[in-house]
Amino acid sequence: MSHDGRFAPSPTGPLHLGNLRTALLAWLFARSAGARFLVRMEDLDSGRVRPGVEEQQLDDLAALGLDWDGPVARQSERTGLYEEATKRLSSDGFLYRCYCSRKDIREAASAPHGKAAEGVYTGTCRKLTRTERRDRERSGRSPALRLNAGGAIRIGFDDRLLGPRSGVVDDFVIRRGDGVPAYNLAVIVDDAAQGIGEVVRGADLADSTPRQILLARLLGLPQPTYVHVPLVLGPDGARLAKRHGAVTLGDRAAIGDSPGEVLAQLAHGLGLASPNEHVTSASLLERFEPSAPLRGGLKPVSATER
Repeated sequence: MSHDGRFAPSPTGPLHLGNLRTALLAWLFARSAGARFLVRMEDLDSGRVRPGVEEQQLDDLAALGLDWDGPVARQSERTGLYEEATKRLSSDGFLYRCYCSRKDIREAASAPHGKAAEGVYTGTCRKLTRTERRDRERSGRSPALRLNAGGAIRIGFDDRLLGPRSGVVDDFVIRRGDGVPAYNLAVIVDDAAQGIGEVVRGADLADSTPRQILLARLLGLPQPTYVHVPLVLGPDGARLAKRHGAVTLGDRAAIGDSPGEVLAQLAHGLGLASPNEHVTSASLLERFEPSAPLRGGLKPVSATER
């Protein structure tokens, strides 16, 4: 089984400590297995991509001693792969056009006879008559493409850290109304094309995994194993954000912390180093045991810990 791993940030802003800890763990999991570690930029949402951010993110990874194999991949250069997968799903009868706005979806879910689980699409456009579909086409609204999952279904998987997990898969979006491939499609196509065998990422993405597993099955793609790691928290217990202060390498440099000191702080939070111990990525790799986080050593840590 492949243990090739990856880190796939969006070049929309600087990497914060939570991103960097996830990158470090993804690197450790892959390198400890003697596998490849790849970097992929998830830059499909061009309206949010900021010039120079990709270069800064790569510099931050290098500053922590994290290396990667081969050139950096960019989703914006791989749109042909997503279009091919979309056409295959369409030809197999799994897609339909959806004209619903977010407001339409909220109202349908809260209707007396249409209430569904929170966030689950009720299948409004899947049930349209030919006349209703024609009326919506005349409105001029560009339709999204949704996967026909046959109604909400539950799909389970085993996470190396979280254990058995499952989630409801509804008729989710495959391509947005503006033509941009959705995250769930792009990520599963990319992971398969790049030979990724183990996905290490933040726990906030665990709920999207059942959708990706279903897509992989429908497209006949290999399914990687998953490790969803806890998020780094701010002092208020909320997910780390800019409001929490010094949360990036640049912020830390401004208060006198070197990249090596930040690496040591991250390593201490992972149980891989003593407080203020000098470490390098190579020394952490020597002491990293992939099974150790499974025994409870990996906990959410505060960005203010120093």
